[in-house]
Amino acid sequence: MEEVAVEALTEQEAAVYDRQIRVWGVEAQRRLSRAHVLVIGMSNVLTELCKNIVLAGIGSLTLMEDAPSVSTVMNTSFLIPVEQIESDKSFLTECAESLKDFNPMVHVTVEKGSLEEKPDDFLNNFDVVVVGRSLLKYRMHVNSLCRKRGPKIAFLSVDCRGPLGEIFIDLQTHTYVLKAKENVPHSLQNLVYCSLEEAIAARWDRLPKKTTKLFYAMRIMEDFEQSNSRLPGQVTLDDLASVLDTRKRLCESQGMPETLVPDKLLHRLLYAEAREHPPVCAILGGILGQELLKVLSGKGEPLKNFFFFDPMDGKGITEEIPRPDDTPIIMQSAEIEI
Repeated sequence: MEEVAVEALTEQEAAVYDRQIRVWGVEAQRRLSRAHVLVIGMSNVLTELCKNIVLAGIGSLTLMEDAPSVSTVMNTSFLIPVEQIESDKSFLTECAESLKDFNPMVHVTVEKGSLEEKPDDFLNNFDVVVVGRSLLKYRMHVNSLCRKRGPKIAFLSVDCRGPLGEIFIDLQTHTYVLKAKENVPHSLQNLVYCSLEEAIAARWDRLPKKTTKLFYAMRIMEDFEQSNSRLPGQVTLDDLASVLDTRKRLCESQGMPETLVPDKLLHRLLYAEAREHPPVCAILGGILGQELLKVLSGKGEPLKNFFFFDPMDGKGITEEIPRPDDTPIIMQSAEIEI
């Protein structure tokens, strides 16, 4: 079995990825080298992700600008030199050419048009679909399309708002290798995920008190944007009073007090507008890349299913939020030192 895996890698791949192979093995690298990733809606977080997975040696990366969003990425992306910003080439084309320089063995392309214009089997070409900052209804739509095409297409989304960030992961069903511990051999573990639509449908009054406030704050922002036909990044401090009204409405409908989500937290989200803080982008892009490599390699326990970052406490927080049902929700949460 191992000899077959070795033969599947070219001599160049084996030489370039030698250090990685020593860490996670030939078979895992072979899987990465045959994986196809679609990234929709380029942002500074996603440029970090793309750089990380290209260096790791995935098979191919396709960039698509389909997610409507307000962004300043063109003027701040490390992939595009300042002197090239005014060039005749499209922003995505510039990004693709820059990423090829990071690792010429990875096939990087740009897909024009939107998902709605593509044939039904378009997503069958990919193992993972990643969506950047965009309207909630768009992310749920893409997540739904992935699920309709079968259980083998993983869906990840990321949203960075100034110093604050959120990652969501839906792997549908996923099997991974659990590392051996003392007196315990390697074992296969199976995970079942819920969709984004199912996850955010969880009743707030049934979630543990320790659930991060940022989970609720992001839902309030999404509701306000959708109700007022705003794109993420178009909401400012001028909208604070209206956003507080949205908080009141949602908290009442969810059976929770308004104090659940502090004014200061919503103020910080509004102050961010379309900005993404580079250090936070590096953290979120690193976490996102790490999780994507776990998914593709089958090595290591993947995150399930939300990750939140707030520099005020300097920690990344994972929250497992399952689909709502008739039984009390029991969630697992963990803190990750950054």
